[in-house]
Amino acid sequence: MLKEYHGKIRLIIKHYPYKYRDFSHLAAEAAMAAHEQGRFWQMHELLLKRSPELDRESLIRYAKELGLDLNKFIDSLDRMKHKDIIERDKKLAIELDLYNTPTFFINGRKVIGNRPYEYFKKIIEEELKGAKK
Repeated sequence: MLKEYHGKIRLIIKHYPYKYRDFSHLAAEAAMAAHEQGRFWQMHELLLKRSPELDRESLIRYAKELGLDLNKFIDSLDRMKHKDIIERDKKLAIELDLYNTPTFFINGRKVIGNRPYEYFKKIIEEELKGAKK
C-alpha cells in the first residue's frame, strides 16, 4: 500500500500491549529498541511470527538474529527506555475505546482486524476521491 500510494498515504504505528499477556509490554519495548537501530519492521515481523515466545531471553535472541548491537538493545530493553511512548499509546487506545488489535484508522474510519489488501484499497480510494472534491 505504501508503495502503491507513495506520497498520498502514511502509516503511523501505535503500541497497544495486551494487558493480559505477560510479555506484551516488553515486546513493544523490543520493537522500539530495534527501531533505534533501524530494524523496527524486521523485529515486528519476528515478534508476530514467534509469539508467544516474547520473554526477555527470546527477545535478545531475536535481536542477535537481526544483527543488532546487543549491548544497546539490552540496555534499552532493561531500562524500559520507551515506556513513556508506549504508555502514551496505551492511553490513546483507551481514549479511543479500542479493544482489538490490529485496529486501523483511515481518515477516521475505523477498521478492526486483519483485512485483505482489496478491503483497504477500496477505503483508501474512496478517501482519496473525497479529498479531491
